[in-house]
Amino acid sequence: MSYFSISNVSKSYDDQPALHPFSLELAQGEFLAIVGESGSGKSTLLKIMAGLEAQDSGEIFLEGEPILNPNQKIVSGYDEIRLIHQNFHLYPNSTVEENISRQLLHYEKTYAKSRVEHLLQLLGLNAFRDRYPRQLSGGQKQKVAIGKAMAVEPDVLLLDEPFSSLDTIQTHHLISELKEIFQSTGTTVIFVTHDLDDALRLTDNLIILQKGKVVQKGTSRQLCEKPKTKYVAQLFSPINRLPDGKNSYIRPADVKLKTKGGVLAHVADSRFLVHYNSLQVKLKESGITWEVDDPQRKYEKGDRVYLSWEDSRVMNL
Repeated sequence: MSYFSISNVSKSYDDQPALHPFSLELAQGEFLAIVGESGSGKSTLLKIMAGLEAQDSGEIFLEGEPILNPNQKIVSGYDEIRLIHQNFHLYPNSTVEENISRQLLHYEKTYAKSRVEHLLQLLGLNAFRDRYPRQLSGGQKQKVAIGKAMAVEPDVLLLDEPFSSLDTIQTHHLISELKEIFQSTGTTVIFVTHDLDDALRLTDNLIILQKGKVVQKGTSRQLCEKPKTKYVAQLFSPINRLPDGKNSYIRPADVKLKTKGGVLAHVADSRFLVHYNSLQVKLKESGITWEVDDPQRKYEKGDRVYLSWEDSRVMNL
């Protein structure tokens, strides 16, 4: 028996499917990232998982016990499954300490105090305990929201686009911290995002959701090297369509640049990126434009270049 189980859960609004039948089995302490664009059904799925929204069909179980939806339960939601929203949902007139401790008002006082102190230490918030949300950075607010959710020691944490309001540096730092925290607590985590890079920093266990349907699941390497759809392929990098009239594509990093022998092209533009120059090259015969990586920073705008690639790197989508 799996620890957290979702079986054929679906949801529609006004006869428009928001989530096609979705199934999932997670072990205790496992991390999962669900990646998809806006409108893919990610947030709907999380609300159903948390018992905060009624599904049209399907069932959810935690350790074999059914998770009831608002139509089946007077007070919706569970302490065992906590959903963390992207806009934090903090109490503006309560301090950091008070935001976390309010979740424990009905618990024994000694335990509640000990739990709050532990979370302030764990999340690196001890120095900010007397501050109000308006006095915190975005990353600090996110950690307070996580502290609120973790106060009641949930078995499953559901994170809904938790880094969408943070800049890149804040996000990378916070993900690194949270990954270590979640691993130390043994919490089962499901993280939904539109940003594949954020997902990969937290876990290599991925599900790609598009228009309410699971289009592929697996590790980053499996999805990158063997994408089943053009959408999945483009999550990892731009892709170039081969001039063969088929749905065949090659990634910029898989194209080799040479001074002779191969497909003739001219460099139309060059952009300096951290690890390589990104070239826009126009293929002579077909007239189409490709994006190609130049790790040696050898070619400049106007240069003639020849392109080649290994057949094994071609993606047929």
